[in-house]
Amino acid sequence: METDPNTFSAASIDRVSAERRDPGWVARAERDPRARALASSGGRMALSGEPSPLDFVLADPQPLEGTRPVLLGLRDGAPLFAVEGDEPPAGSQWSGLRELASTLSPAEAALAATAIAIGNWHRRHRFCPNCGSPTDLAEAGWLRKCPACGADHHPRVDPVVIMIVVDEPGERVLLGRQPSWPQGRYSALAGFVEPGESLEEAVAREVREESGVEVGGIIYRSSQPWPFPSSLMLGFACRYAGGDPAPRDGELEDVRWFARAELSELVLPPRLAIARRLIDEWRGSSPS
Repeated sequence: METDPNTFSAASIDRVSAERRDPGWVARAERDPRARALASSGGRMALSGEPSPLDFVLADPQPLEGTRPVLLGLRDGAPLFAVEGDEPPAGSQWSGLRELASTLSPAEAALAATAIAIGNWHRRHRFCPNCGSPTDLAEAGWLRKCPACGADHHPRVDPVVIMIVVDEPGERVLLGRQPSWPQGRYSALAGFVEPGESLEEAVAREVREESGVEVGGIIYRSSQPWPFPSSLMLGFACRYAGGDPAPRDGELEDVRWFARAELSELVLPPRLAIARRLIDEWRGSSPS
């Protein structure tokens, strides 16, 4: 059965991966009168109104010093760029993407997430991590090259596993709570993938570190770009294999089992988050 894509993962755009390596082609795209830009700053987007709530003429937003517009691709045959800056274009204001996500179309939300993620990367990587020299943009903003040491730097994406743990009868789910969350909120366990680790190993390790629980039967469910600042959430479901749940690593203040009927008493993650999809998928399934 097909399901709607996760929030931020429905960008209907041709990324023109081959063409963006051609400086002449990119220069022509920048001069195209149909070219538009999405303006961002950190985790915020600038709102305009025409023809899309996020669109500006390419010349309107002022790029951050040391950057240039990044070519996101072609939308309906017209070039679409992303511009990272400190000040919003004239007549607009910054709005947080988390708040905007529910008001944008799925395609617009996905494009906004892409613009924010690539903008965050450029903001943080203007200097070479090998030698400290200023880097130059290449491939229409999808590569930074160091003229001093010759190193190439590609946009960084941090993989994060996020998972629900289900007991053997399939009647309860293990959820945790961070102390900074609103009162009553519980969510799926999650953590960054470490170097030299498979996704399945990361799932088992994170669950063990956060709750003391051992798991098996790890099954991939879906993924979600998460541009805060630049993560890829990889969603899993897994089966309880042993251990008594309790907070273990200082990240959670509580971790416990919940039956389906108890979920209505919780503050669950917002619907834009993959954690909510994982919980809702389990809640709508039948115990095995």
